[in-house]
Order: sequence, then C-alpha cells, then structure tokens
Amino acid sequence: MTRALINFPRSVKRGEVFEIRTLISHPMETGYRPGPDGQVAPRDIIRRFTCHYGGEVVFRADMHQAIAANPFISFTTVATESGMLSFTWEGDNGFSQTETIAITVT
Repeated sequence: MTRALINFPRSVKRGEVFEIRTLISHPMETGYRPGPDGQVAPRDIIRRFTCHYGGEVVFRADMHQAIAANPFISFTTVATESGMLSFTWEGDNGFSQTETIAITVT
C-alpha cells in the first residue's frame, strides 16, 4: 500500500497564493537496474501527478525514469473558493492513487 502525505493550509484568504507540498512513498524502479538474479527489474514508476482544485487542473507533472523514489512535489496556487483539492498519482502496472482534501477560503 502506498502512503501519501499532503501539506497545505486548510484555511486561506480569497486571492492568497498558498503552497501545497506532496510526498508519496513508491519504490520507483527505473527498468534499467539488474535484480539479484541478473535479470533487469521491470520498470515501475509514477508517470503523472495531477492536482485539481474546484474541478480545474491547477498543476500537472509528467515524470520519467530519472525521478527519485518517494517523489516530493511542491507548487503554489491561488485560493479562489472553498472546495476540494484532489491529488492523483498514476503509474506503471495500473497504479493509481487519489487523495481528496477540503480547503476553506474566507
């Protein structure tokens, strides 16, 4: 099971720029490294991260083999309205994880 950590202020003022930080635990196998048996381990990486706020994409990142295990992503957005922030990580082998957290805009 993959664990995601998401940090941002749960209450912000309308028009305020705020930072969102995410970290997800994932082994991120590049597909280039040989295993103990000498066979190359199959690629297993997170390929895409997307954040939706109020139904709109506010941040998206495509990742490749050079990304570290347990990728940390930090970005900013502008507080427009109270609602839900949705974070989705997608990867190889059908991997997909979504976390949704409320934000209050005053």
